[in-house]
Amino acid sequence: MNKKSNWQEFLAVLEQNRITKLYHFTDFDNLESIIANGGLYSWADCDEKGIKIAKPGGSSQSRSLDQRDRLEHYVRLSFAKDHPMQYVAMNDGRISNPVVLEIDLETALWENSLYADRNATKTGANVGGSLDDLKEVRFGLFNRMMRYFDMSEEAKTHYQAEVLIKNFIPLQYITNIGNFGIPIPAQPKKLQAKIPYTAQITRNTPTAFIFLVDHSVSMQQTTTLFGEEMTMAEAAARIVNNQINELVLRCVKMGDTRHYYDIAVVGYGEKAYSGWQGELEGRKFVSPEELKAHPYTKIVTRKEVRTRSGVQVKEVEQVQWVSARHDGHWTHYHEAFDYARDLLADWMIDHHEKDCYPPTVIHITDGVFNHASKEEVVQKANELKSMFTNDGNVILFNIHFTSDLDAESVACPIIKDELGGDPYAETLFELSSLLPERYNVDIARCLNDSRPGRHVAMGMNADATTLIKLMDIGTPTNISKNQ
Repeated sequence: MNKKSNWQEFLAVLEQNRITKLYHFTDFDNLESIIANGGLYSWADCDEKGIKIAKPGGSSQSRSLDQRDRLEHYVRLSFAKDHPMQYVAMNDGRISNPVVLEIDLETALWENSLYADRNATKTGANVGGSLDDLKEVRFGLFNRMMRYFDMSEEAKTHYQAEVLIKNFIPLQYITNIGNFGIPIPAQPKKLQAKIPYTAQITRNTPTAFIFLVDHSVSMQQTTTLFGEEMTMAEAAARIVNNQINELVLRCVKMGDTRHYYDIAVVGYGEKAYSGWQGELEGRKFVSPEELKAHPYTKIVTRKEVRTRSGVQVKEVEQVQWVSARHDGHWTHYHEAFDYARDLLADWMIDHHEKDCYPPTVIHITDGVFNHASKEEVVQKANELKSMFTNDGNVILFNIHFTSDLDAESVACPIIKDELGGDPYAETLFELSSLLPERYNVDIARCLNDSRPGRHVAMGMNADATTLIKLMDIGTPTNISKNQ
């Protein structure tokens, strides 16, 4: 690619402002086409070449605006990794498993590259290919610790500054294209695609589970678990402890407890915090070996046990690592989602070069969030769901737990219409992940729901029994490449 005649001056501006790479968001389902066709084309070039975009990030309106401003043959790149339009595309359902491609900075130096100080089609945008045009970008916004949602409206506008690349970005300039588990062929069109959510969970390629548990005061309402009356907080704690115990037992092989995954428990009310008790108190992620070695306490509880005569409820001694709490005065989803995101940010760094099954976050709550707008809560959930390993995106379950046995329960719906127009249920639908079809086997087994299609990782008005089933669905560890 030919560079601008004075490209060194452009590079100096970028380096002075600590810009080392550019970004482009897309959906995991688009990667096969990008690799097979040798790179990233503008949407108009895709149309002209007959390249089908499985999940386009842009809307029909954005395409019309591109055509109006004669920008339809440009690939849009961002200076910011967390581009806000990614979350808009998620909210609109255009993409469900976002990935962020990292683009070599050299592309910004190419002869036909343009620079915009905001979204290039927005009123007032400065768009051009000169050095002065590049200097119009407010680079200081990209090196600040402040998140997009907390910025002023003016800053938000300029945070969407972009570089526009004419026609095509060859594959070799997408520097992280080899990090998604899809083989790169020697020749385009000779591609064996990798199916996402099929990575085997091993000691070398572990996964992670995070349990977010609502500790607000309303969790002191009573419910029944296997015929025993208790608070919802106690029921949730016992169910989470039981699931953790099940995960630990799956790691015991030939007397050895193997490190197949990392587990975190997060409680929240006004603030989010580590939910571990005893010797693990204050810890974040904990390994199965540590859990087996450091139980907090043991209690006698009732549990469904398989016997020769069928499933029976029996009293058993059960290990506990977390205890019930219902002392939070508020239900701050946004604090819980932030805490989980920060946990996973470090985990992703440690595992970014491995083909790891994506982490799963299971959120249990009994009520509507407060002290944050729906827009903010959806944004934070989308930030979680946007995190990814080479095998796919983080999976976020949101389960509304209730003591009202007469409430109509919905678990793992396929379409929003199944929620009966309930605004809160529809919000949970938006917050939750679209599950890969490999989960359909467990959904059929646990919920007797054999419908084809992709289900959403949520439950509304779940009683204790349904919560247990959803926890089972949400913690798969025996991954088959045939599912």
